[in-house]
This record gives sequence, structure tokens and C-alpha cells, in this order.
Amino acid sequence: MVAHFIPHPLAPARDMPKPDPAWLLRRIEHLIPGKAPAMQAMKQMIALLAPSAAPVLVCGPSGAGKELVAQALHSLSGRQGAMVAVNCAAIPADLLEGEFFGTERGAYTGADKAREGLIEQAEGGTLFLDEIGDLPLALQAKLLRVLETRSLRRLGSKCPVQLDFRLVAATHRDLAAMVANGTFREDLYFRLSVFPLRVPALSERLGDLPLLLEHLLDSEMQGQVSDAQPVFDASALRAMAAHDWTGNVRELRTLVQRACLLFPGRKVSAREVSENLLRFAMPNAEAAIWPEAPLPQDPALDAPARFSELFAQGAGRLDLRMYLRDIEVVMITAALEAQQNCISRTADALGLRRTTLIEKMRKYGLTR
Repeated sequence: MVAHFIPHPLAPARDMPKPDPAWLLRRIEHLIPGKAPAMQAMKQMIALLAPSAAPVLVCGPSGAGKELVAQALHSLSGRQGAMVAVNCAAIPADLLEGEFFGTERGAYTGADKAREGLIEQAEGGTLFLDEIGDLPLALQAKLLRVLETRSLRRLGSKCPVQLDFRLVAATHRDLAAMVANGTFREDLYFRLSVFPLRVPALSERLGDLPLLLEHLLDSEMQGQVSDAQPVFDASALRAMAAHDWTGNVRELRTLVQRACLLFPGRKVSAREVSENLLRFAMPNAEAAIWPEAPLPQDPALDAPARFSELFAQGAGRLDLRMYLRDIEVVMITAALEAQQNCISRTADALGLRRTTLIEKMRKYGLTR
């Protein structure tokens, strides 16, 4: 068997001219939305690593977009083979070895023909091992051997198969802690973590919410009429910014799917976000409408009778924090306009310290 050319781990993929870094960054911006500093730093690392054959360990919380990063690394690598994605936690332990390494005919009862494993299927491309922290120790040792020799033996075979693939692994676990407690091999950890790449949680890039929302809405509404798209107002965005997003972008995608189903072509405010989208509930068409957060000059600000009447009628629930937040936003905005965007005079007009005003503006995403 003639062995494939095995590139140096830091060499560009074969037959690929050295790409222009600016072109790579433009492509990454198209593939992965996000302008937050943590996202920009991550994208610069992707641009650096994509053309090489070096293994990459993608870390980050569940739902943050680790597979999207792996797809970007593969897409920009210049490799002609496919990206084979494997969820290590989804394959039963007793089937893992056969799935990874493939089998020869007669290797076990019922093996009536030879079969390529997942690693072989990534020949010339990228093998993406998601949740690699769930890989059993015995298989970790065999994977390390494959990475070191660039060859494998199918189950039931004595002939090695030479390989040329790029490995990208991902995990939400702390692999260093797993090494310390003996549940992950130290040698494999060091082999994988030469270039760790961290995907930030959504809570670390809340400024990207409008961009991500637009991206997910466009994706969800493909092939549908544009006027059926829900419209998120400013209060909805503020309610979303106040959420903790433990499910990260995956949770945001769920929210968008619910919005497209429940509010097609309709305005979505903070109330719909908190009552129908973050926790799923069918909207009540007959529920009383709470008053919008008033502008500073609105007499409703000094007229609690309307609230008393609505509460007496048992008309649903008022999110007081969101309501007061909306009042703060409209008052700060109005004061900024009146003071020609001068922060010091605006702070005096509102009875706030300058630093307090700046912090509130940053919190609510307000600019001068």
C-alpha cells in the first residue's frame, strides 16, 4: 500500500496556496456572526489556524457554537475531503471502536463485508470529534496512536491503513481537571491542546444579540414571505440582554423558532419575550394590555390608577424590573437629546453621577 503524503502539523493543507489573511477574516465574518471583542479574537485565531494541519481543541459551554467553529476551520482549510462530525457522547461505548476504526469482513458474527470507520471517512478532510471528554480511556489510547502514526487497523485486519486527515476536537468539559483526576489521558490532552480555541458564552457577548437575532431570523425564515417575520422592538432586546442564556446560542435559536411560530409578522416586546418565548406559553389574545413605559413627559407616569384597575381585574403579570428599565432608557435618551449628548450635563439633569450614567448607558446599549 502506498502511503499518503503526511504534511508537517503546521504546514498548510497540500495543494493549497498560502491564503490572504484579510480574505480569511472576511470569509470568517460571513460564516460566524459576531462583533464582540471576544469573538474577534477567536476569529483571528481561526484565520491563523485554518490553513494548517495542526489539531485544534475547541472549548466552550454547550450551545455556544463549537461545531460552527469546526466548520469554519474545515471550510477555510483548503482540504478536498469532507468534514466528518462525530458526537462521542452519542455512540454506545461497546460500538465506539468499530464505528471509529471500521471492520474487516468476518471480524465478528454478522460482519459480512468490510466497512470503513469514521476516521477513514475523513480521509483528505477533517475529523470533528465533539464532546471528546466523553471518550472512554481505552479508545483515547487508540486515538492517540492514530494521531502519532497517521495510520490505523480496522477490527479484524493486520494491514495498516495510511491516513491524511485534520483533527478538530471539542468539549464543554475541563479536560485539565479530568487529566488531574485520571479520567482523561494526559498525553492525548497535550496532543490535542497545542492550539486551544475558546468559544465565548453568549452572556459574554450580549452586544452581538441584535446581529445574532437577525442572522437566526434570516435562517429560520428562508423560503417564507418577508412580512411574516416577527419584529423585535427595543424592549424585547433589553429583556433578552437581561437573560442569563445558560443554553447560549442554541437557546437563542429556540427563542427565534418560537417567535416565528407564535408571532409571525407581529411586534415582539419584552412581555412576549419573558412570558411566551423564554418560557414557552401560548399568547393569550384576550389578556389586558399593560401600558407601555411612558416618556418622561407622559402623565401616565403620575397616574397609578390605571395600574390599580388592571391589577384589580387580575389582568396577568407586570414585569416591574422591565417596566422600570424601559423608563430609565427613555429618560436617559430624552435627557441626552436635551443636553446635546453631553454626558456631564445629562448626569446633572438626571441627578446621577457621571460614572453611574455611563454604566447605565453601557448596560442598556445606549450611545450618544
